[in-house]
Amino acid sequence: MRAVLPLLLGLAGTAHAQVVPTASAADAPICTDRPTKSNFACTVPAGAVQIEADAFSLLGTGGNGSRTTIIAVTNPTLKLGLTAHSDLQFNWSPHIRVRQRDTDGTVRTLSGPGDLTIRYKHRLTDATGAFQLALLPFVKLPTAPTGIGNGAVEAGLALPINYSLPGGWTITLGPQLDLLANAEGRHLGLTGLVNVARQIGALTLYGELWTSHSLDPAGTTSQYSLDLALAWLPRPTLQFDVGANIGLNPQTPDIVGYMGVSTRF
Repeated sequence: MRAVLPLLLGLAGTAHAQVVPTASAADAPICTDRPTKSNFACTVPAGAVQIEADAFSLLGTGGNGSRTTIIAVTNPTLKLGLTAHSDLQFNWSPHIRVRQRDTDGTVRTLSGPGDLTIRYKHRLTDATGAFQLALLPFVKLPTAPTGIGNGAVEAGLALPINYSLPGGWTITLGPQLDLLANAEGRHLGLTGLVNVARQIGALTLYGELWTSHSLDPAGTTSQYSLDLALAWLPRPTLQFDVGANIGLNPQTPDIVGYMGVSTRF
């Protein structure tokens, strides 16, 4: 790590310098809904196409002798700029592998595609203002096999809120209301996060606290995580990122690690 940090800072000095990207203007640096779990209020410029993808992600969780590992090989989101204030997004992973090891040592594996999530983002604020706010309704369609997905249509509404501060700082809030499936029908879920980002040259550092509560009548499940990430913009329309989400209670995956790339054209 001591050898890598000077290299990254050197890259930051030679690559394209930018403030933490929150703008939706066509000539602004690429603004993405990654890394971390946060969404930004920015939209893809009208007529532009943007791809944001995990090159690789790994989830691991377990306890009492059991272990579940989930690997996703690419997890792309395709974004289409519709207007100066809105875009349409499609997220679908073509290959997910689930490996489960039970307490008796039995190992089971399952592979297949993920669910399809369709999102529409509409920005309510000026494209270049320090304060940014958007509406982000979404629906999840059950395209994954049983064991990878739950076979149900689910939906929700997120409210991305960003505020850019002097010195390259950005604060992001992410309240979200979910409509989730259960054995009897549907129930509500509540998600929230606080994200603080700091731009240093062409690098952006992210720290985030995230929580999610599934209000199932059979029993509420609450999850908490600490999410850390680093993004690098070698040029205004290209971003590379790496991150890790660390579970803070037994109901949350122990660790989620990922590497990703985003580009706009």
